[in-house]
Amino acid sequence: MKVLQTVVVKQVLTTASKSKLADTFLQRKNGLQKECEQLRFELKKAERNIKKHPTTIQAYYNKEIDMRQEKIKLLDFQLEQLHMLPLGSEITEREVQAIVDVEIGDRWEDITTSKTIIIEEGIVKDIR
Repeated sequence: MKVLQTVVVKQVLTTASKSKLADTFLQRKNGLQKECEQLRFELKKAERNIKKHPTTIQAYYNKEIDMRQEKIKLLDFQLEQLHMLPLGSEITEREVQAIVDVEIGDRWEDITTSKTIIIEEGIVKDIR
């Protein structure tokens, strides 16, 4: 019988991976800032064109801008944390599903314990 199991993929922090992660965070942050500017522009345009219910339109755009601002704050925090981490640290990158064969006589605890894949510089270094 085959069973699906969640496997954690961790990345070993190296100089190259640290700078790549920082670049990814900065790109996301820049994208969110552009979205905020676009939303502000659309808000001003909508305020000029639509005279009915300006408070609901403004509330909608402000809510969208606030959501993006929160994401920007989170990215700033993640960048700070990334800079504080020492090289060689293991960062959880994602979770994937794996198919595990279950046979009669297998120890259930061995099957259900979570597995971890360790990646360094894009190469699998260890499976725990």
